[in-house]
Amino acid sequence: MKRNIKFIPFLVLFAAAIMAFRFQPVTADKPGNPFSSAGFKMGVALYSFNHHSFKKSLDMADSCGVKYIEGFSFHKLGEGFGDITMDGLDKKSVALMKTMLHEKRLVMASMYAGGSDNREGWKKYFELAHELNLQYLVCEPGRRQWDMIDSLAGVYHIKIAIHDHIKPSPYWHPDSVLAIAKGHPNIGACADIGHWTNSGLDPVKCLKILEGHIIGMHLKDVDQAHNDVIPGKGIIDFAGIVKELKRQRFNGIIEVECEHNMDNNLKDVKAAVDYANQLAAK
Repeated sequence: MKRNIKFIPFLVLFAAAIMAFRFQPVTADKPGNPFSSAGFKMGVALYSFNHHSFKKSLDMADSCGVKYIEGFSFHKLGEGFGDITMDGLDKKSVALMKTMLHEKRLVMASMYAGGSDNREGWKKYFELAHELNLQYLVCEPGRRQWDMIDSLAGVYHIKIAIHDHIKPSPYWHPDSVLAIAKGHPNIGACADIGHWTNSGLDPVKCLKILEGHIIGMHLKDVDQAHNDVIPGKGIIDFAGIVKELKRQRFNGIIEVECEHNMDNNLKDVKAAVDYANQLAAK
C-alpha cells in the first residue's frame, strides 16, 4: 500500500505531461506552405484585397499559403456581414469572423486602426482587438494621443505599431517613431519598407535605427517612379533587408501589402510571399 502511495505523484506528473503535450497550441504551418521555422512569419495585409469581401479576401490569403493576416478597420466586409466595416463589428459578427478564421486556420494578429480623436473611440478599437485576440494595432495617432493610447495598450495588453507612412506623414522618418517609443513602452513601429523608399530613405538603415522597436512589417517593392511593383522587380535591396532582419533576430510578422492591380492581384501577392520565403531560406 505504501509503495502504491509513493507511485501516485509520479502518475500525476506523467498524466500532466501527457495533457500538456496533447493541448499544446498548433504552430505548424499549413501543408505546402514554403514558410518554415528557419524563415520568417509571413502574412498578408488584407488591404491588398480591399476590393473584395472579407470572406473572399480570406480565401485569397489562404491560397498564398500564409498563416497570418492583418485586417483594416474600414474594410467593407460584405458577404455574411451586410454593409458594416470591420470597426462596426458586434458580438455576433465577431463570432462569425472568428469562425471564418478558424475554418481557414488563419490568425489575424493585427489590424490597421483608422484612428479617433477621443478616448472612447480608441477604447472601441482596443475592445474589438481584445475580442479578436489581436496582438497589436497598426495606426497613426495624433501627438496628443500618445500617452492615452500607450495607457490603453497596457490595460488591454495589445501593442501599438506606428505605421511609417510616406512623407509628409508625421511618421515618415524612423526618428519620429523613436520619439514616441521613448517613455511609451507599449508603442513601437510597423516598418513599411515601400513607404520609406518612396520618402527617399534607405529601408535597411531605417531598420537599423528602429532595432528593438519593430513590432510588425509591411513588405512591398517600388520602382524608380514610385510605382508599387512585385517584390524583387523594383529598387528595394531585399537581400539587405533579410540580412538585417536576421541580424536583429526579428520574430515579428511580415505582412505582404500589394497596392497595385487591386481587382486582380492574387498572383502578385503570392509571388511576393514566395519571393520572401526564398530569400529567408538562403
